[in-house]
Amino acid sequence: MSLVKPATKTGKIYNNPIPTRQMTESVGSLLMKSLFSKEERVPKVAPGPFSYDTSIYNTPSKSGLRITWIGHSSLIIEIDGKRILTDPVWGPRASFSKYVGPKRFFPAPLPLKDLPPIDLIILSHDHYDHLDYPTIKQFTKLKTPIFCSIGVGGIIEKWGIQKSRISEMDWTTCLPFGVGFTVTATPARHFSGRGLLNRHTTLWSSFVIKGPQHKVFFGADSGYFPGFKDIGDEFGPFDLTMLEIGASGTGWPDIHMGPTNAAQAHLDLGGKIMMPIHWGTFNLAFHAWREPIQTLQAVAAQKNITLFMPRPGTATEVVGMHNSGWWE
Repeated sequence: MSLVKPATKTGKIYNNPIPTRQMTESVGSLLMKSLFSKEERVPKVAPGPFSYDTSIYNTPSKSGLRITWIGHSSLIIEIDGKRILTDPVWGPRASFSKYVGPKRFFPAPLPLKDLPPIDLIILSHDHYDHLDYPTIKQFTKLKTPIFCSIGVGGIIEKWGIQKSRISEMDWTTCLPFGVGFTVTATPARHFSGRGLLNRHTTLWSSFVIKGPQHKVFFGADSGYFPGFKDIGDEFGPFDLTMLEIGASGTGWPDIHMGPTNAAQAHLDLGGKIMMPIHWGTFNLAFHAWREPIQTLQAVAAQKNITLFMPRPGTATEVVGMHNSGWWE
């Protein structure tokens, strides 16, 4: 297949690059798994506590590429002197409510009040574990520009973000955010919706982030599809790929990759170093919470993939293999 440009739309809904099923198991089957699964889906002992040092942000990255993982898909990406925040979720739950829904395994390791100055915020799609109302409300008084998928801008504008700060992006839209810096929205195989009645009405995307010296890929949420090879052919190779490995399951194989397919996506993209994201933060599937990273390490060893696995909250230079082992 060729790179999809732009996103296809039927009526009021957006479509995936290839046919995609959201669910392949019955509600009854999923309920039985939920009730009788014996996997350690939530850590018996909460990970951490995780320390942080904000003074590090006073000194530019030595390598030109430094990452702080807040958890799940929330990252501070420091690239060639710019600082980008992706899918910021600081709230205690990935939910419409602060009382019910998937709860964080550990508090965000870097408090929002200590967040360093950010040059750009990227929002991939509107799911609760990627678009968090309490967090976005904290950004209403800032001037930081926000790049987001089509339709997400309307949501955050209603939450108080100034329209002038928002740039909505279709697949293959390329926007500058400084001399020598661009962000390109690229296809993903997923879905959207913050309720049962508005699915597919806003767009979901992955992103190519390019600086004067480095290029990285932020995958957000996606099932595996041939488009990763197309993205790699058109935009790669990448110094770092950030790809989801968690929240996968046999009931939804088309919309989340899991560790094995994520490893293949990394190779398709032409990535030099792979950072696993979207794991170890929320209970969103039936697998044990450590299973994604354990499986990925085994697959990476077989496929000779260099992994970057930093400790949450610690700003870490991307210079090669890094295994903090924080989950052990």
